Amino acid sequence: MEYKKEFIENGDSMDGTAGLRTAETFEDWYNAFCDNLKEETVRDGLVPSTTYMAISADDSRLIGMIDIRHRLNDYLLNFGGHIGYSVRKSERQQGYATEMLSLGLIECKKLNIKKVLITCDKNNVGSAKTIINNGTKLENEIPEGNGITQRYWIYID
Repeated sequence: MEYKKEFIENGDSMDGTAGLRTAETFEDWYNAFCDNLKEETVRDGLVPSTTYMAISADDSRLIGMIDIRHRLNDYLLNFGGHIGYSVRKSERQQGYATEMLSLGLIECKKLNIKKVLITCDKNNVGSAKTIINNGTKLENEIPEGNGITQRYWIYID
């Protein structure tokens, strides 16, 4: 919940957190997290996904989260992609997101996702760099509300 608080205080989006922003308690979040692991129990409007956490080895502090969606629905195909991730503001620009995404792509391979879509807001230069650093190719840009979503694909051997 401390992780959530830092994002809210900084006005940041909480991508890849399995709905942490809307959870009122840890228990609410954990129950949704468990439900969304499997096709049989995934919550309405969502797809099955697995969420991982990057934890500091020094102090066990939550640094970031990454969510791997096992398949795409129409919205995810256009705007959300297979992977969402976030790193708390106090830990950014240290390579964590690039490493998290790299490890996430390994998990995609285990899930037999051979063509992975990763998206970001065009104004989020840090996220675009993270995505590009992992060997992706920009396919296109799609207007979404007042912004533009960039869509990147990577093929996994």
